[in-house]
Amino acid sequence: MEELPISPRGLKFQQDFISPSHEAELINIFRHSLTWPEAKKPGARLSLHYGYTFDYKTFGIDPDIPYRPFPDWLVPLIPKLDYYSDSREEEGEKEKERLLPDQVCLQYYPPGAGIPPHVDTHSAYDELYALSLGSPVVMQFRHKRENETGESENTEIVDVDLPPRSMMQMTGDSRLHWEHGIKKRKKDVLPDGTVRLRQDRWSITYRWLREGGVCECGDVRLCDTAQRRAGVEREYRWKQQVVGAKEDEEGNGNDIGGKGDGGSDKQNNIDSSPP
Repeated sequence: MEELPISPRGLKFQQDFISPSHEAELINIFRHSLTWPEAKKPGARLSLHYGYTFDYKTFGIDPDIPYRPFPDWLVPLIPKLDYYSDSREEEGEKEKERLLPDQVCLQYYPPGAGIPPHVDTHSAYDELYALSLGSPVVMQFRHKRENETGESENTEIVDVDLPPRSMMQMTGDSRLHWEHGIKKRKKDVLPDGTVRLRQDRWSITYRWLREGGVCECGDVRLCDTAQRRAGVEREYRWKQQVVGAKEDEEGNGNDIGGKGDGGSDKQNNIDSSPP
C-alpha cells in the first residue's frame, strides 16, 4: 500500500484490492445470503459484526457478546498484517506470522446514508483498515485547531474520493488526530464539478486491538487515554460525538453539500482506474 501525498499524513491506499468479478460475488452474498438487522429508520446504515462485536456505547469491544468466527467469504479479504513472534527467538531469529483482526464490521450504506465525524477509540484499537465495495463515495477528514483556551479556531477539511474495491489504511495523523466521516447526502460533487449520484455501498472495516489498551499520542481532544489522564469524564466524550453529529447534519445544507464546518476545504479525487 502506498501513502497518499496529502494531508492528513499516514493515509495509505491500494486500488483494486479485489477484482470486479469478486466484488460482484460479494455483493450478491450481501444482498441474498446475509441476515441484516432491521433498520431503525428508513435509509439508515446497517451493520454486521465478526470476531468481537463493536460496542457503540463504549466505542470498544462488547465483552458480553461471544466471538463470532469469520465466514468463508470474509477470510480472503483480510489485509496482510504481519508481525514477528518470539517463538523462534532462542534460535536468534523471529518467525513472521499472520495476525488476524480482532474485530471486523460489515456495513451497508443505502443511497443518502452516512456516518458522523469520529475517530476510532485510541486505547481500544491500533491498526485500522477499510475496504469499499459498490458505489464510490467521498469520505471527509477534518482537523480542528484550538487556541490556548481550548476553543476551536478553525477546521481543516479534506475530502477523499473512495472508489469501489479500494483498500484504505489509516495510520499516524489520519488515524489519531483527524476525524473521518461520510456526509448524509445522495450526491457527491467531484473536483471537476461532476455531480455523482450515490448508489448502494458496502464497507468492511478491520480493527486490531491495541496491546496494553493505552495510547500515548497525548491528543486530549480525541484520545480517550489522554482524556482520562486529564480528568475528562466519559460523558464529555459522548457530548463530543453528539456535537460532531449535529455539525455534520448542519453542514449538509443542500443535497449536494459544501464546506460543512466553514473551514478550509480540499478534495482529493483518487482515480479508480487501474494504475
